[in-house]
Amino acid sequence: MSRHAHPPARPVDEHLRAVTAALRDLHPPARTVPLGEALGRVLAEDLVAPLDLQPFDNAQMDGFAVRAADTAGNGGRGRAALAVVAPVPAGHLPPPLGPGEAAPVMTGAPLPPGADAVVPVEEAEPRGFPAAGATVRLPADQPPGRFVRRVGEDVRAGTTVLPAGRRLTPARIGLAAALGLDRLPVCGRARALVYTTGDELVPPGAPRGPAQVYDANAAILRAQLEEAGVEVLAAGLVPDDPAAFAARLAADVRTGPDLVVTSGGVSEGAYEVVRQVLGGAGQFLHVAVQPGGPQGLARVHGVPVVCLPGNPVSTLVSFELFLRPALTAVLGSPAPRARRTAPLAEPVRPLPGRTQVRRAVLEAGAVRMAGGPGSHLLAAAARADALAVLPPGADELPAGTPVEVLVLDPPEGG
Repeated sequence: MSRHAHPPARPVDEHLRAVTAALRDLHPPARTVPLGEALGRVLAEDLVAPLDLQPFDNAQMDGFAVRAADTAGNGGRGRAALAVVAPVPAGHLPPPLGPGEAAPVMTGAPLPPGADAVVPVEEAEPRGFPAAGATVRLPADQPPGRFVRRVGEDVRAGTTVLPAGRRLTPARIGLAAALGLDRLPVCGRARALVYTTGDELVPPGAPRGPAQVYDANAAILRAQLEEAGVEVLAAGLVPDDPAAFAARLAADVRTGPDLVVTSGGVSEGAYEVVRQVLGGAGQFLHVAVQPGGPQGLARVHGVPVVCLPGNPVSTLVSFELFLRPALTAVLGSPAPRARRTAPLAEPVRPLPGRTQVRRAVLEAGAVRMAGGPGSHLLAAAARADALAVLPPGADELPAGTPVEVLVLDPPEGG
């Protein structure tokens, strides 16, 4: 290899392993949060049931609580006449049920002691709930346990209902609420600093010079990190000035971030400020992927720095390919993006020697490209609800070819 030759580009899966390894010490402390703040968080401790679910025998539907033995006879062909007693509304303790009695019972109400079955009100003659003292005729030979929710049927007190490491979904938060818990121990959120670089960038809303463009990357990365459950301490621009960037970084890491994410300044040009400042503290290389080839990893004062390329779509795709799954692997959060295989809706030409990630739309089970492959085409990326991962190759992929698809959250109206 000549002194001007470049080493081979790193494979995509190898770079993902490198990013994951760089974040291996990312373990923010656990905390306890109200249920209203628990969605999407990761349970830090085993959740042990403090009570039974159901906590008492109760009615599964509106009907009559009975002793099943009182309905026995006639081989199920007749009806049993039972004396109606006082109704049992939900939330109230009933008196015991005597032989030959039927108590009107509402859904969720405790079963009277002695009762072991519920007969739906629709099966009663006369239809409805007669007053106490009346007679109701119910189908004979009711089986014990019919339409009864038994104590502990769902959960027994003292059992582990959710192990540590489970992501808290609406159903799991609902389970905690049903167990009487109003707070849950969750893994802490990582805290990140975000820098975008380039003299050509100005913040949205600021005056723009004739050779400048608005910075989309800070907004993209802030949104991606926050969607991934990472607290963004600050996100903003730094100039193409190595001394200014080094001073800003040294001051900001004292605020205690767990992670620094940069966008831009990682290639081999003359004004690659991130590479100039961090090149001696890490590695900068090319990954065999388009968009997002230039990548970097470094460590400053013990804080990992993930350095992404600067074109907006390159930043967005690099986060999805490398940083988001690395956070999932290390912290258990965010939830992994769904991956599936879908046929191409149109012919697509891949790239020799590089994985190509195209912004795409899923339509009727097939995947159609959203715009071209250029890493500056942000409007096309905004239309996309998926990323199509095309393996390296020289030949055109015809329509119908199955390809791997990374499913993103669909855009509004999508």
